[in-house]
Amino acid sequence: MSSPPPAPPPSHARRGGAGRVVRGVMRLLAAAGLAVDAYLHAHLAEQYDEVTASISQGTLFRIEAGLAALAALLVLVWRRLPADLFAWSVAAGGLALLLIYRYVDVGKLGPFPNMYEPFWYSDKTASVVAEAVAVVATVYLLLFRPRRGGVH
Repeated sequence: MSSPPPAPPPSHARRGGAGRVVRGVMRLLAAAGLAVDAYLHAHLAEQYDEVTASISQGTLFRIEAGLAALAALLVLVWRRLPADLFAWSVAAGGLALLLIYRYVDVGKLGPFPNMYEPFWYSDKTASVVAEAVAVVATVYLLLFRPRRGGVH
């Protein structure tokens, strides 16, 4: 006669609940970072409407604002891998472009204006922080996926 398998230790059960809490916090952080990014780009877009190329920097800022707002919404309500990947790509792409155009004078590229801006100001700093928070939070969401059949 065999005995039943031992019950998992209480710490294992708590870890699952703690994991859900951490994932929830990371979703909130990702969404908050993306929402701040969306707000700042929408707020600043008008200042960059000077048309020096086929597509103005203001238009690019509006596109970034829309993508960041959509990513914030998706990371909160859809809670699936494609939403997390989209949120990461928006945050990481925005952060990468901001840093590139801060430190490198790329010049005009095809229809895109020269967006080189070699200085920091409060909105740019807030955008970097918001995008970095969103990148870190979405990397966590991508690396620590719940087990199949678990709560997403």
